[in-house]
Amino acid sequence: MEPAAPGHVLLRCLCLALGALGGALGPWRRSGDQEWQKLIMVHHWPATVCKEVENDCRNPPDYWTIHGLWPDKAEECNRSWHFHLEEIKDLLQDMKIYWPDVIHSSPNRSSFWKHEWQKHGTCAAQLDALNSQKKYFGKGLDLYKGLALNSMLQKLGIIPSGNYYQIADIKDALTGLYGVIPKIQCLLPKQGEDIQMIGQIELCFTKDLQLRNCTEPGAIGQGAQLAGAAMNLQVCEDGPVFYPPPQETNR
Repeated sequence: MEPAAPGHVLLRCLCLALGALGGALGPWRRSGDQEWQKLIMVHHWPATVCKEVENDCRNPPDYWTIHGLWPDKAEECNRSWHFHLEEIKDLLQDMKIYWPDVIHSSPNRSSFWKHEWQKHGTCAAQLDALNSQKKYFGKGLDLYKGLALNSMLQKLGIIPSGNYYQIADIKDALTGLYGVIPKIQCLLPKQGEDIQMIGQIELCFTKDLQLRNCTEPGAIGQGAQLAGAAMNLQVCEDGPVFYPPPQETNR
């Protein structure tokens, strides 16, 4: 048997090296399908969450909480990068307040954070600013606090009420305040109900973590199923909307 030609050996070694490097970088480095362009800070209104699931949802917070920090067009980018609660132990006090598991009252709330990391965080980790669990959840908390959606809505006079608001008024007010177009999602009325219920407000960021439009002016909202799939939310229809106080979710 003749020895392999030097050129063939070199080519083989190069291929092996590239393969190993690709595995180390994770699937999001190798797949164009996992490329994303914006980060979505998703706030959800606990009263509406509880109205939808009607299961194991006790004493929900009376303020907007974090649903997630989601790259668009990318999910589960590295299934081998497992969640470890120990890595975010310094953040737990704030996580329990601002990023709680609204649906499940179990003390083991880390299952929600595990889901968010594996589905969204492993994709957000393309950015150096988000390339660890502590950075990802820490930056999510920072963005949430910086946006201060709860106090901003109160400042605009938009508070939970038995009276209805107009979706266009809420959207225009938030656009004027933040300087970018948000996306607002609603729980559409079930049979026997006559009004949609506000459920999520999304504010979007560039990869440089600067605010940007979630949708372009005049565009029809898309991607609602990705963002609201767990709760069957859709981009709100033009018209009146119910912003329910916690005690009125059975309206």
